[in-house]
Parts: sequence; C-alpha cells; structure tokens
Amino acid sequence: MHTILGAGGPVANALIRELANNKETIRLVSRKPIQPSTPNTTWQKADLLNYNELLAASKGSRVIYLTAGLVYDKTVWQQQWPVIKQNFINLGKETGARLIFFDNVYSYGLVNGPMLETTPYNPCSVKGEVRAKIATQFMDEAKAGNITASIARGADFYGTDNQNSFLDMMVLDKFAKKQSAQWIGNPNKLHNFSYIPDMGKGMFLLGQNPSSDNQIWHMPTAAPMTGKQFVELAASIYDVSPKFMAVNKTMLWLYGLFVKVVMGTVEMYYQYSHDYNFNSDKFEKAFNYKPTSYKDGFKLMSETLYKKS
Repeated sequence: MHTILGAGGPVANALIRELANNKETIRLVSRKPIQPSTPNTTWQKADLLNYNELLAASKGSRVIYLTAGLVYDKTVWQQQWPVIKQNFINLGKETGARLIFFDNVYSYGLVNGPMLETTPYNPCSVKGEVRAKIATQFMDEAKAGNITASIARGADFYGTDNQNSFLDMMVLDKFAKKQSAQWIGNPNKLHNFSYIPDMGKGMFLLGQNPSSDNQIWHMPTAAPMTGKQFVELAASIYDVSPKFMAVNKTMLWLYGLFVKVVMGTVEMYYQYSHDYNFNSDKFEKAFNYKPTSYKDGFKLMSETLYKKS
C-alpha cells in the first residue's frame, strides 16, 4: 500500500494519478474528506499532529509520502513542522515503511549558482530555518539506519489545480482573461518552475525504486529563464501582448498588510530579486527523464486549467 499524508494538494493529486495508473493500492490521509477516484483508493481521516491517528492510517504501508502544505505563516511552521516531522520519523520506525518527503528549496537560502542536492543549507528566512532543521533531522535518522528515507525537492510550482502558484495566478490566469500579467521581483533575473505533473511522476519513480532510498533528489525541472522570457512565452501561447508589471518588495509588503498569505512571501523575496537556478540533472540522468518544457506545459495549461478566453 502507498500512503499519502497531507493528501489533497497539487503534488499529492499528481502522485495519485501516477499510482492509480499503475494499479497501486492507495491510502489518502488528511483531515478533510477526499472522495477516492479509483477502486483501489481509500481515505482515512487523521491529523498530521496526532501520531496515533497517523499510525492507524499508515499500518500496512510499503511507502509513505509526506506531501503536506501548511498555512503559509512562519509561526505556524515553527510550531507544527517539527511535530509533523517527528511523527513521520516515528511512523518509519514503527511500520518499517519507506519514507519520501516532498520538500522545497528554502533551506538552501540565497545560492550563487545552481542549486544541487549537495548544496549546503544556509537559510536566510525563518521558513528556511525550519525546513533546514527538519530536513537535517530526517536524513540524520536515515544515515543512522533508523529509517529508510528520502527527500524529493521541487522548485516553485506551476500547473497547479488550486492556483497556489504565482506563475499560475499572476501570468497564466491573467493572460487567459486577457489581462496584463504581474511578475514578482526582477524580471531580468533567472528563475525556474517545476511542472506539477513532473512532480507526481518524480515522486512515483522514487516510490517504485528502493535503490533511490536515503538520498536527496531534485525533481525533474526545466532549465531557468528570465521573468521577461516567461512572460513573453506565455503571451505568445495565449495570443496576447506581453504586458506586465514588476512587483517589488515594498509593493509586496503593502499588499501583504491586507492579505496575510502575501505577507508570508515577503521574507522570501530574495528568491525573486536574484537568480534562482534549480538543477535536476541527478534525477534526469538516473531515471532517463526529460522535464516538460515550459512551452509544452503552458500550452497544456491554456487548453485545460487556464483556458484561453
């Protein structure tokens, strides 16, 4: 059985599709009900902060994935992530299941050059400090032989089914509605984005290959481009003028006074004012996998989630 803790988000949904296509038995674990979409899928209610509930939901699992996304608030992260991570580790010890944690790049901080699996942790945000601490704890347990565990990391997302991505919300959705786009930070700096279906496929492949255990993996992600290039590519696909407004840190902060989740992005502004180069060569070579190009991903979005108006 493959168990997904924190089911309901875009990465979990993409992983579910891959597992279902492979006829795997799937257990979805979340606080809110999820209607199973295949005969081999079941849902069980559990709070990620409640170990006994998680254990009851995870018994019999061969692989347990943690794909949770918490409220985008640094105080919540400081309080809840350590508890969730300890529960996840304890599940691995008690069930013997392989553990795969879907993580982000906040622990690396500002990196001059490509972000690699070997890049040292040097967080420059509270959220990054939290992520670095739990990732270190997780892999230390694996190195000690106490659990079988891997970390899968992705860059910023696009192709989300809940618009929880600034590229989706501020570029693709805007152009789909014939509106001007917005870009956070310096549009002349490099950035790359991980395509959600590639994240699901990447997690699936790790789950199918025990030889990948006890390592950090960067999920398959196309090479970076400048913000201006992203806007121009999206505009060409949506047949609109590549008009956009750059959102600087002060503007982000002012908007955040009214929208709390936006305020949570202010401390991460360094990611948009400097080059952001996420490298997935290790995964691509190991699994002979080519990430979806931005052109192909944007085209599919223009035909599905963010249709041309």
